[in-house]
Amino acid sequence: MMELQEFYGHFPQHMIRGAAQMAHEVNRGYCQSLGDHSQKPWDEAPLWQKESAYKGAIAIALRPSTGPGDSHLSWLAEKEATGWTYGPVKDEALKQHPCMVPFDQLPREQQAKDYLFVATVKAFLGIRA
Repeated sequence: MMELQEFYGHFPQHMIRGAAQMAHEVNRGYCQSLGDHSQKPWDEAPLWQKESAYKGAIAIALRPSTGPGDSHLSWLAEKEATGWTYGPVKDEALKQHPCMVPFDQLPREQQAKDYLFVATVKAFLGIRA
């Protein structure tokens, strides 16, 4: 019997997962360049973090015109839906994050993460929009 493949836009699920993993690793490398070594490799990352990247990649696949500000709004909505709130430092146990603010209020180095995420997902999926 043939398995049914789930698609998001024109992209099969395995491509979305690959894009999410790649974007996670690019973000991890960027964080390390800033001196933040708290991000774990994909295979060791917590499930909530993988799911967040996966949902972000799906959003881009379904709406290829997604930009960094749109991606941040999607991330904010996903975080709020899972109980996260603003906090001055990231605290997974308390579900607090300093980036729980509008995109234009983020520091430039935090905005760069959204630019990198969107660019990585689009490049992985071959989206030119």
